[in-house]
Amino acid sequence: MAIWLNKDSKVIVQGMTGATGMKHTKLMLGDGTNVVGGVNPRKAGQSVDFDGTEVPVFGTVKEAIEKTGADVSVIFVPEKFTKDAVVEAIDAEIPLAVVITEGIAVHDTASFWAYAGKKGNKTRIIGPNCPGIITPGQSNVGIIPGDITKPGRIGLVSKSGTLTYQMMYELRDIGFSTAVGIGGDPIIGTTHIDALAAFQDDPDTDLIVMIGEIGGDAEERAAAFIKDNVTKPVVGYVAGFTAPEGKTMGHAGAIVSGSSGTAQAKKEALEAAGVKVGKTPTETAKLAREILAG
Repeated sequence: MAIWLNKDSKVIVQGMTGATGMKHTKLMLGDGTNVVGGVNPRKAGQSVDFDGTEVPVFGTVKEAIEKTGADVSVIFVPEKFTKDAVVEAIDAEIPLAVVITEGIAVHDTASFWAYAGKKGNKTRIIGPNCPGIITPGQSNVGIIPGDITKPGRIGLVSKSGTLTYQMMYELRDIGFSTAVGIGGDPIIGTTHIDALAAFQDDPDTDLIVMIGEIGGDAEERAAAFIKDNVTKPVVGYVAGFTAPEGKTMGHAGAIVSGSSGTAQAKKEALEAAGVKVGKTPTETAKLAREILAG
């Protein structure tokens, strides 16, 4: 089992013919991802050869879905064109759109997020500014290295890309059902809570690792959700214990005001909900091991 992505997922790449899209399409194919097409209106009708695998290029997301049955799109287009690309995916009603692009104006993200809601939330958006989603051994959509872990029974949801990779590597001997990088921008599509709910319902996820960051109140809201709705063990890590107050750090969302949004405040909220929180990623991995060992 897995959440949102499996071996049967048919993936299209918006922006596949650009340098970044080409690089990561090749890597995704190497991880066994079923990439069935790319989208570029200027190169429609052509195909791209990835080490012997011919991937067709379509003019629109709608056409790609009609011709291939695609149910996932991963978006690698430049930030000034990302809003239009996501809106196109929403209009085509693709079930999952993974937005890798960083540097998107918050107004643009707010706009396509609201548009998805107006259209009935038929498209789940992951991102933007995220590493994507991987179900090890089945499918990898985005930029997560596919060789750092294996299939297993841990679910991972993380705001941070690099900490996603570190946690996957730390627990590589146990493995993961699915790892989701949700991104750290002020406005994102899929949240910690969405992933927690999905992992709670996944019979093959035994433990959930949640990685947060300073700024905002997403982790506090997740803690309240865990307390009321999650029966599986959850371990957590919050990046930013040494960050100075009142200064924006790293991701655009990481603004700390007084005690609100600090790593300590988030740690306390999570612990009050029964989540064991490590002070470092390695300590968090150790907590996960101890719980799974019984």
